[in-house]
Amino acid sequence: MKLTEKHQEYWSKNLRLTAVLLAVWFVATFVVIWFAKELNEIVIAGFPFAFYMGAQGALIIYVVVIWYYARRMNQMDKDYGVHEGED
Repeated sequence: MKLTEKHQEYWSKNLRLTAVLLAVWFVATFVVIWFAKELNEIVIAGFPFAFYMGAQGALIIYVVVIWYYARRMNQMDKDYGVHEGED
């Protein structure tokens, strides 16, 4: 099955969005922990930054990433005419 140019553009944007959000996830999950010693000099709400990210910060970032992806994909679905429902 050959995809139309519109389908290719849709999937290209989808993959680009996914790559950017995965990069954000990677930084929040692995990069912060890798540089924990250096980042612990920063204090947020009385806690070292790496501890804060491990306890709460990363979870907040994960929820924001999921929310943004769902919102953006719903908008893209409407723009490309592939949305579901009557929103």
